[in-house]
Amino acid sequence: MQGKKILITGGTGQVAGPVAKSLAQHNEVWALGRFGTPGAAEDLTRHGITTFRWDMSDPGDDALDGLPADFTHVFHSAVQRGEDGDFNAAVEANTVAAGRLMTHCRTAEAFLYVSTGALYARQTLDHAYREDDPVDGVADWLPVYPVVKIATEGTVRAYARTLGLPTLIARLNIAYGPGGYGGVPMIYFKRMLAGEPIPVPLEGQNWSSLLYTDDLVAQVPRLWEAADVPATLTNWGGDESVGMTDVLRYLEELTGVEAKLKPSAVTRETYRFDPALRRKLTGPCTVGWREGLRRTVESLYPEYAGSRGAAHR
Repeated sequence: MQGKKILITGGTGQVAGPVAKSLAQHNEVWALGRFGTPGAAEDLTRHGITTFRWDMSDPGDDALDGLPADFTHVFHSAVQRGEDGDFNAAVEANTVAAGRLMTHCRTAEAFLYVSTGALYARQTLDHAYREDDPVDGVADWLPVYPVVKIATEGTVRAYARTLGLPTLIARLNIAYGPGGYGGVPMIYFKRMLAGEPIPVPLEGQNWSSLLYTDDLVAQVPRLWEAADVPATLTNWGGDESVGMTDVLRYLEELTGVEAKLKPSAVTRETYRFDPALRRKLTGPCTVGWREGLRRTVESLYPEYAGSRGAAHR
C-alpha cells in the first residue's frame, strides 16, 4: 500500500504496533490511544506516525474532535478487556467507541475490526473452528473479554450497514513475534523463567493457530480489500495448528528452560482455526510456528537462543 491515509487504534500493542510501523513506510499513518506507558507515543513518532490521544471510555461526544475524518483505511484493534470484571462498563466503552469511530470515518474505503476467536462455544480441544460455528462468549480465564467482543461485533455489523462502510471483522487467533512483548508464547516463557507452574488441560492440550508478526502485517492490506457491506467475517490465524503444550516443549528445546506443567480444570483456552476462508482472502502464511518461535526468542531473549540456550539446560 502506498499513498493512503490510515488510522490505527491500539498502536502500542502486539498486533497494531507492527502494522502501524510497517504501513508508515509508504503511507500517512495516525495512531489513536491513551499512550499511558512512558515513551509509547514517542516510539511511534520516531517511525513517522502521528499520534492522537483517545480514551475509549471517554463518555463525551467530543472525544474525536480535532481528528481528521478523511482516512482511507481504518484498523481498529484497541479494546478494554474488562479485567476488573465490570461487564456493563466494558460493553459500553467498546461498543460506543466502535460506533463513534466508524461514524467519524464513514468515508473510508475499508474498516477492519479485530475481534477474537475466544468467543466461540467450546468444542473439543482440537476442533478446527469455522466462521459459522456457534459462539457463546464463555471464557473462565477472562470472563468479560469475549462478551465484549461479541457485543462490539454486533455494533460493527450494524454500523457497516447503516453507514454503507465496507467492513471486515477478523477473529484473531494468537498473534506473536518480536514486536511488543512477544505474544502468548512469550508470556508462557516468562513464567518458565520464573519457575512458575503453567496450567494445562487435565487431558489432551489446548490447540491454536499461531500467527507470526510478518504474516499478520502482510495480510492486513488483503483483509481491507475483502471488506464489504454487509461486513465480511473471517477467522485470522496461521495456516498450521499446534498444541500449546507442544509449544512449551519446543521452547524448552530451544532455550533449555524447564516448563513446569500443571494439569488444571481452568487454563488459558486457545482455539484452532480452519484457515480455508482466510487463505482465500489473503493467500498462505510464510512463517511456520517453529521458525516463528525461534525468531521471537532470538530477538527478545538472545541469551537463551540457539546454542547459547544449552548453557541453561
